[in-house]
Amino acid sequence: MEITSSKLIFHELIGLVAEVVEATNPSLRDIRGKVVDETKNMISVQTKVGQIKMVPKRGTTFVFQIPARFSGKHAERYVKIDGNLLLSQPENRTKNIRKIRMR
Repeated sequence: MEITSSKLIFHELIGLVAEVVEATNPSLRDIRGKVVDETKNMISVQTKVGQIKMVPKRGTTFVFQIPARFSGKHAERYVKIDGNLLLSQPENRTKNIRKIRMR
């Protein structure tokens, strides 16, 4: 299934590469790595050096790297998402795509 910017908020984020491009807390900017966990309000990112950084969704803008196999293209795509759109429990957010498909 192709993941687009409008559909990303309904998908599992764990395993995707993410980068913080804007944040209300300046020390969080430029954090980049693999998403290893997600809660209602936080995303855990493992950096290249192995550190786990907890990043709040609220007030943060992320860029997610979508692998070629999900982008519908021959190369990765990058999708910019306002973290406020991700504020919900991951299991509930991913269930909502089924409701949208049924319409």
